[in-house]
Amino acid sequence: MITWDFSDVKALITGASSGIGRETARLFVEAGAGVIATARNKETLQELAGELAEASGTIQTLAGDLTNDHFRQRLVEETVETLGGLDVLVNAAGIIASADWDTTSLEDWDRMMDINLRSLFALSKHAIPHLKSSQGAIVNVSSVTGTRAFPGVLAYCVSKAGVDQLTRCLAMELAPDGVRVNAVNPGVTRTNLHRAGGMDEETYAAFLERGKTSHPLGSVGEPAEIADLIAFLASDRSGWITGETVAIDGGRHQTCAR
Repeated sequence: MITWDFSDVKALITGASSGIGRETARLFVEAGAGVIATARNKETLQELAGELAEASGTIQTLAGDLTNDHFRQRLVEETVETLGGLDVLVNAAGIIASADWDTTSLEDWDRMMDINLRSLFALSKHAIPHLKSSQGAIVNVSSVTGTRAFPGVLAYCVSKAGVDQLTRCLAMELAPDGVRVNAVNPGVTRTNLHRAGGMDEETYAAFLERGKTSHPLGSVGEPAEIADLIAFLASDRSGWITGETVAIDGGRHQTCAR
């Protein structure tokens, strides 16, 4: 069993109301970290904080819209003021929508890029001066779709490819300052992402069942598995790793259409 000691870690985690972001926040707090958790949904953030009230670390929540720069700036400022600094930024917020080239409107394209890529870069810009001070780390949540093309999710694929390249570019620019930047690239993971993107329960159940054959290891991922990899990339155990986009997808990125 993997154990983590984040008792001296100050972390800001986005997308913390569900899925990978939520499990990452849970892991960090249970490992002793001070965490500021953010997402749009205030109620689910408060539920998470209540569940972690007895954990060894601390969690405070701040709900808001990451596409709003005023909120991004406030989020970082309150994190630093509340926690006394910033060691780790986990960019886990994101959306998905099913559409091909013909059915993707420019408005839908812009929304996908805004939430999945632009807001991630903009939040990182606010956080980087503080991460330089702590020689901290950024971990971005990307996707197998960042490295492989899949039909029907065109804008999502492009946004995640952008996350991967942003990860590599920031890693090179921030390496002299001792700041590491990496990304995780999950395959299909049992979260609320696809249902929030419009997939009904019956279709989602079939989607997960199909994951048993589309992922060579025979199963889809669980959020806690991704959270463990995020913790590794955020920790001193990965102190000589930067600029990596790490597949955690049951081997799916190794497969070819057939």
